[in-house]
Amino acid sequence: MPAKLVEQSVNLLRELEQYQQQHCASGSYGAMASFIGSMRDFNAGDTVQAMTLEHYPQMTQHYLDKLCADSIDKWRLLDALIIHRYGELKPGNDIVLVACWSAHRAAAFDACREMMELLKSKAPFWKKEITDQGERWVHDAEN
Repeated sequence: MPAKLVEQSVNLLRELEQYQQQHCASGSYGAMASFIGSMRDFNAGDTVQAMTLEHYPQMTQHYLDKLCADSIDKWRLLDALIIHRYGELKPGNDIVLVACWSAHRAAAFDACREMMELLKSKAPFWKKEITDQGERWVHDAEN
């Protein structure tokens, strides 16, 4: 049940495959649901050229670890994984991976969606966009 913060781009599909091979024994789960979020080149009606995701490492790591553990307990998951980027991002860059393994698909889907919603609304990241009009901090309602 790891949560991993990374500054550099990683191949999230490869990370997911490697994690599943190393931590989820074949036949031990009936479903795996995953979500990958990437950066758009637009927001709030403007073209976005780049974005910086800032965070306080210990606070953010603690939140992500707790989110994985709480989701495993709540949804009776076999395992959960979060990989989240920070730093400088460009449109098209992958930002986040959430994956959930469970005995049945409903729990995997529901947990994955809830984890992503909590990441978007509560995780301690601060987003600054660079647009044609200049730099601006993004607030939750704009995400």
